[in-house]
Amino acid sequence: MNWNVPNILTLIRIGAIPLLMGLFFIPGWPGYLASTVVFVLAAITDWVDGYWARRYEQTSAFGAFLDPVADKLMVATALVLLTADGRAPAILTVIIIGREITISALREWMAELGKRAAVAVSWMGKLKTAAQMVAIVLLLLHVPIQGVNVHLWGLGLLTLAAILTLWSMILYLKAALPILLSGEESPAEGS
Repeated sequence: MNWNVPNILTLIRIGAIPLLMGLFFIPGWPGYLASTVVFVLAAITDWVDGYWARRYEQTSAFGAFLDPVADKLMVATALVLLTADGRAPAILTVIIIGREITISALREWMAELGKRAAVAVSWMGKLKTAAQMVAIVLLLLHVPIQGVNVHLWGLGLLTLAAILTLWSMILYLKAALPILLSGEESPAEGS
């Protein structure tokens, strides 16, 4: 493994998951605020590690593998916690996590065929991610702030994220459909 700044930030993000879990269960406003701060800092490190890797040419195979894993683990953990606590509907969590598993498997399979570009990240995926991240922050905050029902806004954005999740998954599957139907096998499967 290359011990550069982007990879260290990614590992810190993974290490923050147990911290997020512990802080989430502190009752009341202190727990809401602390878990929100950890999630926001994790989101910031995600942006910083990507910027740093490109800016200072510190990209690596390890980072390319681990960065999206860290993101998905943090988001999935937050969604499961919010669902278990009753702050997020289970159906939205299942849609979002199910899509991530499906698209990750699709990308892996397409990469084995040498056609990874057919399922590259789209603007729809980026919009989904933005809505999802803001929704999680608002749902973690949970209590009204200066008369604004952040929980309701969080639910609205999480619903939007789930809709965009399904839409982007359909677009990815549509892009991959010709290859899926062509009968091409991955090198690991053989004939």
